[in-house]
Amino acid sequence: MIGYRHVDARFPFLWEASDQPPARWHGAGEGPVHTFADTPDGAWAELLRHEEITDPEDVLTIRRGLWAVELGDVEDLPRPRLPRRTLTGGTETYEACRREARRLRARGAVGLVAPSAALREGGAHGWCVDGGLRPGPRRDGRTVVLFGRRPDLVGWAAAAEGRPDPSLLDRVRPLRA
Repeated sequence: MIGYRHVDARFPFLWEASDQPPARWHGAGEGPVHTFADTPDGAWAELLRHEEITDPEDVLTIRRGLWAVELGDVEDLPRPRLPRRTLTGGTETYEACRREARRLRARGAVGLVAPSAALREGGAHGWCVDGGLRPGPRRDGRTVVLFGRRPDLVGWAAAAEGRPDPSLLDRVRPLRA
């Protein structure tokens, strides 16, 4: 599977040290933890959600690197045992997600697969060409989380200074209610 990840263009596409800022799937000092979306829209949606960007004019100012990373087969990774509302919730659900990630790591898991917290249901879609550019079939976005340093992963820079299409804003689940 190819995973997509946005990054500040000044930095590599993966964290290497444990000083990574806490997020949904890890607390302080528990990194590195690498989060990937299964679509470019999912990666961009994570940025828009995290930064609480809702204005199309603000989207036009974004300049981020977008990476395509070969993750291998992720279908055997465990799924968190949490309600969908928690998996897709705001910052108030992060501690429950962190506890579940700790539980999975303690059982030897190298990662997990969860629904995208950033994309609304059916918010992921590709494109088809049939008499011009047309949206492809909709599907739910997924997030792949990998624990620990991953020097084995190979990434390709898909965009050095890219930005999402402003139309994506309608498909992003807000971080705060």
